[in-house]
Amino acid sequence: MIGMPRFARSSLVLMAAVGSLAAPVMGRQAAPEKASILKLSWLAGCWEGGQAGRRIEEQWMAPGGGAMLGMGRTVKDARLVEHEAMIIREEQAGLTFTAKPSGQQEASFSSIELTDASVVFENPAHDFPQRVIYRRQGDGSLLARIEGTRDGKVKGIDIPMRRAECAGPSGR
Repeated sequence: MIGMPRFARSSLVLMAAVGSLAAPVMGRQAAPEKASILKLSWLAGCWEGGQAGRRIEEQWMAPGGGAMLGMGRTVKDARLVEHEAMIIREEQAGLTFTAKPSGQQEASFSSIELTDASVVFENPAHDFPQRVIYRRQGDGSLLARIEGTRDGKVKGIDIPMRRAECAGPSGR
């Protein structure tokens, strides 16, 4: 700064002062929005899909108490072949999807992506799947997907579903 005109030195000092005041504000990032279970309201209700004699059904309760409860079943040739109890919870770190499939240990997955039309849950330590995905399609249908690595190979299974009438007293 020696040899600089006095007004230039004053300007530099002023700019440095303003910069030091602005740095904490500029460097501060907005706190991420807490993942709200309400963003998944579109998932509530009954869904069905399947092919080749397999009928896949899922039913999700509307958000309440910071959670959504779900259940699923697969029926083939009029016999129950798989069933699953599920819950999506609001946690401090985001949403957590926990599933208890028939004949398997319970597993939990953390949300890594949440939009108004999709959610991706992940658990890299789980055997298969490592990701569980729900996507609302433009036509109102649902694409559920599980994916991950099994036996060293990347694998994905798509389960397209459409809205269904929830079974009443007569059942299905």
